[in-house]
Amino acid sequence: MESLHPILLEASLHETIWGGRRLEEDGWKKLPPAKLIGEAWETEVNTLAQNPPYVGKTLGQLTTELGPSLLGPQTAALFGSRFPLLAKFIDAHQKLSVQVHPDDAYAAQHEGGKLGKTECWYILAAEPGATIIHGFAAPTSRSEVAAAIENVQLERLLHEEPVNPGDVIFVPAGTVHAIGAGILLYELQEYSDITYRMYDYGRLTAEGKPRELHIESALAVAHYGPSARIKVRAVPLPSGPGYEERCLVACRYFVLRELTLRGEVHDQPAGSCQILSSLGAEVTIHYGPAQQHRLSFGRGQSVVLPAALGPYRLEGQGVLLRSYVPAPTDFAWLTWKGANPELA
Repeated sequence: MESLHPILLEASLHETIWGGRRLEEDGWKKLPPAKLIGEAWETEVNTLAQNPPYVGKTLGQLTTELGPSLLGPQTAALFGSRFPLLAKFIDAHQKLSVQVHPDDAYAAQHEGGKLGKTECWYILAAEPGATIIHGFAAPTSRSEVAAAIENVQLERLLHEEPVNPGDVIFVPAGTVHAIGAGILLYELQEYSDITYRMYDYGRLTAEGKPRELHIESALAVAHYGPSARIKVRAVPLPSGPGYEERCLVACRYFVLRELTLRGEVHDQPAGSCQILSSLGAEVTIHYGPAQQHRLSFGRGQSVVLPAALGPYRLEGQGVLLRSYVPAPTDFAWLTWKGANPELA
């Protein structure tokens, strides 16, 4: 292709037993009728591009075709030739099962070379009294947890944390966790499909059967103590007359930043593709030679910016999230680590 363009994606919608209709009711997505949608995967590799010249191609096809021009050297160094990050909107109408994800080393050895999963959550809406599970209430052991699962009593060992809109939660691989009922959130994770379901409260499916658990794998990768920190500290970043920015969470896999636009900001991808997701902002991206090309998007939509896109300008009003794979010297990552030393 002669030139690079941002990629506007149509999210893939996933029906779940714990999902609801809030993604449509709150104006994020248009949902198929009579289905309970729990997740909208913004950057699934099978999602279709909506804008020329990429219309009808999947993100996976474009990752193969554009290669390093899309991914960038920072992404390639850590994730190889695969698309690195999966962004989602999640509507937990009912509570999710208690889960844990492996780290990269365990996944590579036991899951056919796949990635592990470190993730984070940005709480967008929460009903009064809504909670998440994050780690254990006190130090415990593999045998004690195994016995509690068998006796359907794991709740007594888990730490339950109240959450409110605006809270940011970091979930490193190995953290036992669950999203509670009445929560809408934005999730960013390593691009991995490995989830070990540890516990499901003894619930049965519509067919009267328990859902599959992955107890041995979950016990093998779980951390058996309280979390070092649950709600992380967002940190302000240098801002300008047309915008304010914060770093919500950062680690070696991703940086997630919140940008509040009140005009415009000039920037360019630096060594990594970027994911932009609108949390209500109406945004126009100006890019290309003399920035004569433009692409607009709005609430609940996501765009991928190729690493080699070059300088661009965002113009609009409202809040959006942007994420990328950081370099070791990334300013936002270093600033965030200073404010969250427990997780550094």
